[in-house]
Amino acid sequence: MTRFTLNGRAVQVDLPASEPLLQVLANDLGADGPKYGCGKAQCGSCTVLMDGNPVRSCVLPLSAADGRTVTTLAGLTEGGRPGRLQQAFIDEQAAQCGYCTSGIILQAQALLQRNPKPSDAQVRSALDGNLCRCGAHNRIVRAVLRAARGG
Repeated sequence: MTRFTLNGRAVQVDLPASEPLLQVLANDLGADGPKYGCGKAQCGSCTVLMDGNPVRSCVLPLSAADGRTVTTLAGLTEGGRPGRLQQAFIDEQAAQCGYCTSGIILQAQALLQRNPKPSDAQVRSALDGNLCRCGAHNRIVRAVLRAARGG
């Protein structure tokens, strides 16, 4: 039995400890934010926060979540509305197809928790491991910087 907190609520699952966390989140817990991209922790689509740190859930075994706090995109909402970072992505139209967006927002959330006022270069460096095939990179960076400014 694996127990952890998912987006503020306690969950428990009775699945093999080696099951990829992404599969458990999507198939068993209904978390539709993280996406399966490459399956090799290289694209960032599956990024979630574990105790505030970005992790690639496609290669992380379920056992790693035991006793921890896992946050997906849904966990960043505030009162059922988009959180500040999410709203900045909306305002900057920083998503095209949206497949990578959840992972990028969570990676950016971790950056802003560590560094509330990052530079353009720091944002680009922090998001370097998250791939976006639509080419929305400049809008993504603008959205993170907008959120850092408070709106």
